[in-house]
Amino acid sequence: MKRFANLKRLGFFTRLLDEAPPADRYRFAAEQIVRAEKAGLDSAWIAQHHFHEREGGLPSPFAFLGYVAAQTSRIRLGTGIVTLPLESAVRVAEDAAVLDLLCNGRFELGVGTGGNPSAFAAFGLDGTQRNEIFARNLDVVRTALVGKPLAGGDTLYPQRPQLDKRIWQATFSVAGGARAGKAGDGLLLSRTQPRSKDAPTATLAEIQNPVIDAYLAALPPGCEPRIMASRSIFVADDHREAMRLADIGLRRALPQFMKGGHLPPGETLEEMIKAFDTHVGAADEVIASLRTDATLDRVTDLVFQVHSVDAPHPYVLRSIELVADKVAPALGWTRTAPAVALAG
Repeated sequence: MKRFANLKRLGFFTRLLDEAPPADRYRFAAEQIVRAEKAGLDSAWIAQHHFHEREGGLPSPFAFLGYVAAQTSRIRLGTGIVTLPLESAVRVAEDAAVLDLLCNGRFELGVGTGGNPSAFAAFGLDGTQRNEIFARNLDVVRTALVGKPLAGGDTLYPQRPQLDKRIWQATFSVAGGARAGKAGDGLLLSRTQPRSKDAPTATLAEIQNPVIDAYLAALPPGCEPRIMASRSIFVADDHREAMRLADIGLRRALPQFMKGGHLPPGETLEEMIKAFDTHVGAADEVIASLRTDATLDRVTDLVFQVHSVDAPHPYVLRSIELVADKVAPALGWTRTAPAVALAG
């Protein structure tokens, strides 16, 4: 049985969290994106994080994507996300425009409020003002990209008005969904969200469907929805290997998970898999697990990440292949680019 009739595109996502020094993290992530392109995936997305290597390993997304663009030719490259309140809005527009030109129009600009309080303090900003700063900076980015005069009268060079139609907003909230819809932007949904004490057993669909409702209600007439759901998906060749790696990764990630505001999971691996909203196992198990996620019936883009299993690099490469070859086609995704056979 196929579901997810709206699913048009499949992507790979990484926060660059491999258990390795920074240079190896960047090399591994680039190799994973190259493998995703060879597997026929439509897009690859990277996250920006400042300072906290257990949360994310990359403060400079444009530099990294420029490096990846030179190693790829077809796959779309996106930021999921640029932490816009912590950036110079004009510089974001400049870097986005240059990157989009260098990769022949393959760039997707995902933005969000992001960042933890200490990161805001390091940049001399007040974290309680993140939403206001985000709104101002996003207005400046749009103004710059489309070539309108900025404060002082200057205009961006190079201008890239096409990118104004490739902005995505990440949000956890109904209000954020409405904001993204009103702007005609894409909507980025997270792989997991903290549950409230009032609804500790709420499903991810119960949390995210109201966000989608608000997004669609606010979308201007005639504007095509772009709804991307990120999901934690790790596929191995057999169940036992998948569970072994999940047990290692999820227990290692538990302190950071709790720090992010999540309720304590149980002690068993099964309880942790559920708490982390993780789809893990052999291909048939992951297909069955994803079919229980009602949010995915409504998305145009499914982007998968191996976090928080965070298996060693060779297993990530294999998981990318298994998702593309076995899992996603069973859920309605149609490969539009041919997979490339690997040497050897």
